[in-house]
Amino acid sequence: MADVVVLGSLNMDLVAEVDRLPQPGETLTGRKFSTVPGGKGANQAVAVARLGMATAIVGRVGADAFGQALRAQLKRDRIDISALQIHDSLPSGTALIAVSPLNNQIIVTPGANGALDENDLARLIPYFERAKVLMLQFEIPLSVVEKATALAYQAGLTVMVDPAPAYGPLAADFCEYISILTPNQTEAALLSGQSVTDVASAIAAAKMLQQQGITAVIVKLAEQGAVCVTATDSFVVPAFAVQAIDTVGAGDAFNGGLAAALCQFDRFNRHYERATLEPAIRYAHAVGALAVTQSGAQSAMPTADRVDAFLRQHEVTTLGQH
Repeated sequence: MADVVVLGSLNMDLVAEVDRLPQPGETLTGRKFSTVPGGKGANQAVAVARLGMATAIVGRVGADAFGQALRAQLKRDRIDISALQIHDSLPSGTALIAVSPLNNQIIVTPGANGALDENDLARLIPYFERAKVLMLQFEIPLSVVEKATALAYQAGLTVMVDPAPAYGPLAADFCEYISILTPNQTEAALLSGQSVTDVASAIAAAKMLQQQGITAVIVKLAEQGAVCVTATDSFVVPAFAVQAIDTVGAGDAFNGGLAAALCQFDRFNRHYERATLEPAIRYAHAVGALAVTQSGAQSAMPTADRVDAFLRQHEVTTLGQH
């Protein structure tokens, strides 16, 4: 079985590297093109698996060459894909990505990801007996995400929701089952209805979201670090300064690091406080920092040894020793 189970998307990423992102209507000449496995669900599963956690993924791919390649990559990372279904009529999901040195633009076509339904929940539930963390994103039908969140929370798992892509306010009866919500700056603004431009406004948005019933809200602010708000506290965890060359998958790397850090705690631990969340976020920052120094999404996810060495280099206590 698995310590972490991911219910989420799998896409083949079609990546063009550019010096800067194009303006609307503008055509640019790219530096390089590549086809690499991606999708927020698969990216997060690989991130967790590389950090040494037993990992499983529940999702769907098409009966096409992209689907075969996506399954093969997950197998190489020793991820349990026994609950990964092959859709006979829909293609695998794809993502068109333009990557500049400082940012990226992404267009996702769901394909088989959009066909996830309650049958996939039936394949998910058996993992709840052992798993500690369920990771979810919004690249699959929201109704499936909402039902899975409630089931996992009631089963005692930590439920991590990455609201990407964000569409608007979250339902109140959905929020009460979310252990940790991890929006980035743009997503926090869309979910809260407030502008998020700096640490202070990120904390304000996170407080609004947390008050809807979410246990903890962590807003990712790239080089500004991350803010965390719980029912009793709010604090900032600075990011590590690195020379980024590819930010695709940075948020997924962060979430994978956070899930791996939280796996050291027992199930049914509802007490997410600064003493436990701050070192977990710092570990997640390290995973994200290493990921952006490499090209690609899944290919850039670091191993636990690399993360521990990075933290020692920055004089931060490694996972399991704080």
